[in-house]
Amino acid sequence: MSRLNLSVSIDSHSGFCFGVVEAIKRAEEFLDNGKQIYCLGQIVHNEEEVKRLESKGMKTITNEEYKKLKDAPVLFRAHGEPPHSYQIAKKNNINLIDASCPIVTKLQFRVRKAYLRGENVYIFGKHHHPEVIGLLGQTDDNAVVFQSLEELNLKQLPATITLFSQTTRNKKEYAKVINFLKSKNIQVKVNHSICGEVANRQPEIEMFCKNHDKILFIAGKKSSNGKVLYGVCKNVNTNAHFITEVKEIDASWFNPNDSVGICGATSTPQWLMQNAKKYLEDL
Repeated sequence: MSRLNLSVSIDSHSGFCFGVVEAIKRAEEFLDNGKQIYCLGQIVHNEEEVKRLESKGMKTITNEEYKKLKDAPVLFRAHGEPPHSYQIAKKNNINLIDASCPIVTKLQFRVRKAYLRGENVYIFGKHHHPEVIGLLGQTDDNAVVFQSLEELNLKQLPATITLFSQTTRNKKEYAKVINFLKSKNIQVKVNHSICGEVANRQPEIEMFCKNHDKILFIAGKKSSNGKVLYGVCKNVNTNAHFITEVKEIDASWFNPNDSVGICGATSTPQWLMQNAKKYLEDL
């Protein structure tokens, strides 16, 4: 029996969403056959999973490196890409492996249609997030992106706007944005664009966190979804701790016989949560 005798369980709903699963599967098809593949940007916002894939031969490249690359296989991750990334692929004879999430691709199409109709497109999302960059590209970078209502100058807002959300934003926050704008007599054409799989995880993770003494939330530092879901955890259970890798676990967080729940973002690999579980059980 371990010193702390912790009872540890992993949230069955946590871990990669299907878009990330598909992107990693596509990359590993190349890597397992001994072929090198380039990935435009981090394949997933989890440093540990990126390290694992890079150890198998995947090379993460920047946009500047991508522009200079020719006659090579390049993977587009689940976040999606703006039109100019596809133009470069065609120009440079890139063997394109497009793993853009179908939900993001459909959203890009809707944003493009709204822009071509001459509508005032506003995107509730994180500045410089790869998904948002892809959405912005559908409007030739003419849409307005905002992370919070404080960024909007209400006096300069058009009387009518078409509103979209980044797929991983908080559903309640998006509802607050919509209601606030409508309360200011702005005509808002609302597009419900938050991913259902992401939105459903919030009530699921709330229930999970209520049933444990302590919570260990695992996600990458750059994961927007991770920040949102950790906030949900912390609101429900103040004894929630955020880590990106197992070595960050502090034994002083736990008391003997604690019930510990492990959960994570849509970008958190199952193997990482399993490693954390084993570590805690050995304390």
